[in-house]
Amino acid sequence: MIGILIIAHGELGKSLMECAQHVIGNAPKQLAYLVVNSHDNPSELLPHAQALVASLNTGEGVLVLSDMYGATPCNIVTQLLEPNVVEGVAGVNMPMIVRTMTYRHESLMALVEKAVSGGREGVVHFNNHGCDRYHSAQ
Repeated sequence: MIGILIIAHGELGKSLMECAQHVIGNAPKQLAYLVVNSHDNPSELLPHAQALVASLNTGEGVLVLSDMYGATPCNIVTQLLEPNVVEGVAGVNMPMIVRTMTYRHESLMALVEKAVSGGREGVVHFNNHGCDRYHSAQ
């Protein structure tokens, strides 16, 4: 099973992990989080992140999710990346977490695709008439 690490500002990672447990109905295995606070030194957090990745990787890889591309948590993730072993996705949200928890038996790169599609497809505009999914203009 692919390990999942959430690196995010404040208690967001912990909250997402707890919400995933609520939605899935049990304590997800091989799922961890790392808190990044405004006063933290990223270079001091990196060894903790590396240790978490090592503990989550049982041979199938680790997907590391961060909250916002370009911010400190994401910058820590970039230092963990190893193609086809440790992959990163920014913009973590609940639909992304639920999707990744559901498809952890697939390959790491397939899980990356599921994470991105789950995060994107989970953003909808809704009202009392239903919902409209936002689609990017391409």
